[in-house]
Amino acid sequence: MLAIRLQRLGRKGYPVYRLAVQEAQRHPSSGRVVAYVGTYNPHTKEASVQVEAAQKYLDNGAQPTPRVVKLLSDAGVKLPSWVKQPATDKNKSIRNAEKLRRNQPKEEVVEEVAEAPAAEEAPAEAPAAEDAPAEEPADKE
Repeated sequence: MLAIRLQRLGRKGYPVYRLAVQEAQRHPSSGRVVAYVGTYNPHTKEASVQVEAAQKYLDNGAQPTPRVVKLLSDAGVKLPSWVKQPATDKNKSIRNAEKLRRNQPKEEVVEEVAEAPAAEEAPAEAPAAEDAPAEEPADKE
């Protein structure tokens, strides 16, 4: 199966991409490139797509990535019905929103301060209890 992917080119910090038709099962850097069907410059947002070549590979079952789908649809390529259109809205739903800190109930600090003196008194009683059993074996001898 073939995939239409973006292949990174350009110098460090200034990427430019090619729209490459590759084997889908291989890693993008090691897959054999069947054809190049366009270029994309993310800095100028300029995309040049060979519409006829891209249409040919899509009709034969090449799977485009979500970013490539957007570029192809902007270029005027007729996408097959099985191609998933990426969501156009920027507002994504948050998974497990109830776990966010801002959605947790506020803890009351006043209760923690009231419990602290009671906790200090309890350890004072515990050493007295430990002293008593230590004396009992001494009395038995």
